[in-house]
Amino acid sequence: MKKRNNKKAPNVKNKKRMLFLLLGFCIVTIGLIIRLGYIQILQGNDLKKQALEQWARDITINAKRGTIYDAKGKKLAVSINTDTVICFPQDVMKASTKKGTAINDNIQTDSKILQIINSISNIIRNKKPIKQQSEENKIDVKTPEEIAETLSNILEMDYEELYEKITKNSKYVIVKKWITREQVEQIREADLSGINIIDDTKRVYPYENFASYILGFTSVDQEGLYGIESTYNKYLTGVSGRWVVNTDGNGRELPYGFDEYYEPQNGLSVVLTLDETIQHFAEKAAERAYVDNNALKATVLVMDPNSGDILAMSSKPDYDPNNPREPLDETKKQEWENLSSQELQKEWFDMWRNPIVNDIYEPGSTFKLVTTAIALEENKTSMDHTYYCDGYVREVKSYKPIKCWRYYNPHGSQTLAEALQNSCNDALARIGLDIGKDLFYKYLKALGFGEKTGIDLNGEASGIVNHPSYMKDVNVVTQSFGQGISVTPLQLVNAVSAIVNGGNLMEPRIVKELIDEEGNVIEEFEPVIKRKVFSVETTKDMLDIMESVVTEGSGKNAYIPGYSVGGKTGTAQKVIDGKYAEGKYVTSFIAAAPTYDPKLVVLMTIDEPTGGSYYGSIIAAPLVGEIINETLKYMDVEPQYTEQELGLIEKSYVEVPEVRGKTIEEASKLLSKIGLDHNITLDIDSDTIVKDQFPQPGTEVLKDSLITLMMN
Repeated sequence: MKKRNNKKAPNVKNKKRMLFLLLGFCIVTIGLIIRLGYIQILQGNDLKKQALEQWARDITINAKRGTIYDAKGKKLAVSINTDTVICFPQDVMKASTKKGTAINDNIQTDSKILQIINSISNIIRNKKPIKQQSEENKIDVKTPEEIAETLSNILEMDYEELYEKITKNSKYVIVKKWITREQVEQIREADLSGINIIDDTKRVYPYENFASYILGFTSVDQEGLYGIESTYNKYLTGVSGRWVVNTDGNGRELPYGFDEYYEPQNGLSVVLTLDETIQHFAEKAAERAYVDNNALKATVLVMDPNSGDILAMSSKPDYDPNNPREPLDETKKQEWENLSSQELQKEWFDMWRNPIVNDIYEPGSTFKLVTTAIALEENKTSMDHTYYCDGYVREVKSYKPIKCWRYYNPHGSQTLAEALQNSCNDALARIGLDIGKDLFYKYLKALGFGEKTGIDLNGEASGIVNHPSYMKDVNVVTQSFGQGISVTPLQLVNAVSAIVNGGNLMEPRIVKELIDEEGNVIEEFEPVIKRKVFSVETTKDMLDIMESVVTEGSGKNAYIPGYSVGGKTGTAQKVIDGKYAEGKYVTSFIAAAPTYDPKLVVLMTIDEPTGGSYYGSIIAAPLVGEIINETLKYMDVEPQYTEQELGLIEKSYVEVPEVRGKTIEEASKLLSKIGLDHNITLDIDSDTIVKDQFPQPGTEVLKDSLITLMMN
């Protein structure tokens, strides 16, 4: 008889349960596969990047900033190679093994693991394992305190400040930038754990405060803050490099990890329209105006009217971009010592302001050129029109009588040219009323007043031009002779350039081109004509009038034989807190030369002169004349003498001697002996050798001419 099998066959319920479990397992497996695929395929690169970031130190290596050149290739701002000390705090903390801290256990564990990995790696490569160093041969690792003490002595830094930096909870910190070669050697000899030296660059301005308002300066991180350094920062900066080092979970460098160095890409260089020699002429004249007149400030702007190129731009006092937070004046340095941080910051901003671009002022009588040009263009006056001055402007009513500056001895009947020669307010008031407020406003806007010129410098001001709806006849009258309107020096020079260049309003240009390290032009900036404002006939008439102001009127002190100069003086009372300040003036002189083919427009302003006279004809015109004389000779512009001038100067010529290779003392005595004056381009000692001169030896010049001696 067969035994009965007690095992029961799976029933339907169990089968369903098993099927459900199998299905669930398959779903979970498929889900895991999908998830794994998603992580590996879709998120793989991103996760790999994050992992690499955790396993590596990524140190930024600054690119070498591009050079700033003048128009002739002189280097005005350069970046030099230097060294910077950085610290990896995690590596510094390894040193605490000497003190038996808890970190020691971690490091020992890590070391054993690394020894095993090293042994296996060497076996695979058929190399013998590296034996563990004996106690006598172990590296003498210093404690954080000892590292801070050593560094403070080498770098001449405060111990507490250093200790805080090297123990900071950070991947890496910059200890000190731009150290000397001696300090580099001392640090390397000290062999300090966690302390590294990396390549760096430092911005240097070899001519110190020369053209500082144009160049600007950079931060310690090589970021442009003012001037061309700021406005062209994206071109000058370049692309930073990287130093990537493999690390463990605690951020410590692995002895057998990867070490990658990616070269930085240096920035592009900027070529300015500025001419270094003409800038020297402007700097010298501005310094004399500032010092001799004990002025608040003095500015000089030189522009090529045909292209809008800025050839020189100087303002005194200025600053040294190598140390932009330290005034050049010793008295001011002492005053700043007791200022709060907020007060000090305000002083810095005031010092960094470029008055030629950032500040506005009432131009006074120099603005009469603009009024006259508008009237000529619109046939509101003519060269043979006459005006009568009785000392007062009687066409409008005012709470205070408007009078000519020579009301006590009126000019009487005068032609248009004579009215400008005499700088007669009465005549200009009549001209302004003939133009009318609407037409006046139209031309002022066409000449760029009340708006930015577009120059590539920081913080340009727009100026203030009254809308016709807010003007009365009295406002038109005062505006006609330069009151009640505020402009920047740059706007005025640009407008006068349009008056003398045939009528084209140019966009002021300060940068010519961008070049790479090989000198290849990457981008060129062409001159831009914004609009046509005046006719050629108006330009010719205005140049004749301006020349007559210098030969027969208030601008006689700017006269230069052979170079017909046209100009206009200006002496404007300053507006302070909305009122005209008694005894405070802005003195100015603007000129174009030569009038037969203008190549320069020069403006000098002297703010609050207190050295005696405050008239532009006395203190500004002679200095502008010097700038024009020196610049036109430097530009090889041939003088064109009248017969009268030739008769006066025939016996006044001397030949420029050879002074190159002589000491400055010898050169000075030789030039003085034959009746020539000289200036120099640098502060030097008496035994400094003359490297170059201008004009060149053998050139015939007038006695008392200025010979420029170059030491650099």
